[in-house]
Amino acid sequence: MSRYVFKMPDLGEGTVSAEVVEWKVKVGDSVTEDQVIAEVMTDKAAVEIPSPVTGRVASITGQPGDMVAVGSELIAFDTSGDAPAEPASAVTPKTAAPATDKPAADRPAAKEPAAAISAATPTRVMASPATRRKAHVAGVDLATVSGSGPGGRIRAQDLESAIAGRAGGATRPASFVARKGVEEIKVIGVRRVIAERMSAAKRNIPHFAYVEEVDVTELEALRQYLNARLEKGTPSLTYLPFLVAALVRVLERFPQCNALHDAERNLILRHSAVHVGIATQTPDGLKVPVVKHAEARSLADLAAEIRRVSEAARSNKATRDELTGSTITVTSLGRLGGIASTPVINAPEVAIVGVNKAVERPVVAGGAIAVRRIMNLSSSFDHRFVDGFDAAAMIQALKEKLEHPATIFIQD
Repeated sequence: MSRYVFKMPDLGEGTVSAEVVEWKVKVGDSVTEDQVIAEVMTDKAAVEIPSPVTGRVASITGQPGDMVAVGSELIAFDTSGDAPAEPASAVTPKTAAPATDKPAADRPAAKEPAAAISAATPTRVMASPATRRKAHVAGVDLATVSGSGPGGRIRAQDLESAIAGRAGGATRPASFVARKGVEEIKVIGVRRVIAERMSAAKRNIPHFAYVEEVDVTELEALRQYLNARLEKGTPSLTYLPFLVAALVRVLERFPQCNALHDAERNLILRHSAVHVGIATQTPDGLKVPVVKHAEARSLADLAAEIRRVSEAARSNKATRDELTGSTITVTSLGRLGGIASTPVINAPEVAIVGVNKAVERPVVAGGAIAVRRIMNLSSSFDHRFVDGFDAAAMIQALKEKLEHPATIFIQD
């Protein structure tokens, strides 16, 4: 047996370990060079690991959720070309087994058959968070659903078929059926990183929240006007590019809000460039892709770049560079925006602006009742470095530009 050991690579930016999120191969599989064998997660981004050689998988280290140190054995290959595959019972030791030069026939027999070991190991249901939520609402135990995806992963259509099949033979509504069982979901990958960062942000940053309502009637008229003149097939403009364009102008007057806190050096880094993080909900959880140099982009360019990086995040194709480097973040729940929210700061930034839903409602304008389109901005600031007065003044300046959208495009 010719054994090739591949160690966890150095993924940059001071990474000392990475979390195994998903194995794309198992012991005994034949792989080719550059074939993706695993997905791992650092504190910055998810990274796909390609195979360095062509061969057969001899052993792998770490189950999903395990941390593997940089330089430690991650996977071993048999590159002899004709060696038999090792039994499935050898899968995933916590520490890689030492290499041996003994032929397979001279090795001691396993104490237990592979089937017994497999039976003792609980089967992990593989499905996206969205599929899990839908199954929970429908009262479907995913362990009873056959998955048609890679490795038995349950796709959306698999769940739909299961729901439809159950409905066809049901004698009473699912809401009246007693449910049993508890699904254990390991906190790994993006969800683990989100949990750690949110906890750290709320624990270490004294948040100052500020909510202001904005009359976006004129902005909506401008948006509708511009959308009516777009070429057929061009995605419509949302409020986000207008908000980012206005934010860029406002931050020229409030540079303390376009800053990062370097805790190790006890410094505040005020940036001239505006790199806007766009909080994006994905099947894997919340990600924040970044629109770089928003100050140098037109409205159309901003709209296109927001769509591009958001879609890259949703499809898990965003690069490390596209997920890092933001200096201020904008978050929006779209149609689910609610009346107000208290967004959590995306550390090490010092400010975040949240967009709530826009609704028409009666207001008093010029001494008369009129129907206006109103939207709330919910913001949070790091109160250590942004005073409450400055935070309120920044949001008021942003409100003024959004209520008079022509001023977004006029140099002061």
